[in-house]
Amino acid sequence: MMFAIDPNSTVAPFEQLRMHIIEAVRSGELVPGAKLPTVRGLADELGLAPNTVARAYRELEQDEVIETRGRGGSFIAATGDATHRHAQQAATAYADRAAQLGLTPDEALAIVMAALRAPR
Repeated sequence: MMFAIDPNSTVAPFEQLRMHIIEAVRSGELVPGAKLPTVRGLADELGLAPNTVARAYRELEQDEVIETRGRGGSFIAATGDATHRHAQQAATAYADRAAQLGLTPDEALAIVMAALRAPR
């Protein structure tokens, strides 16, 4: 993930970062469940103060663009209603488990497609 902060811009650095993340979510570059860098890591990468990144993350969390899971980190939030949020969490758990089992993405997707097509 590459964000560029323009030090000569009239827009505050935290706001530039906030908008970069929102744009990345809208474009699909950052998908629901994607883990964001730590505040300190992103601050070092961008040459910003950690408080600047923390402010951007706080505002993104207030807007429900990201969610913070304590020591687990910050993630792109699932959009929409609670149903989508639960489905995203299940999908993320499945993707993690499929990777642990050594499945390729195509194999994991084929299993999901078969399950979705199965009669209920």
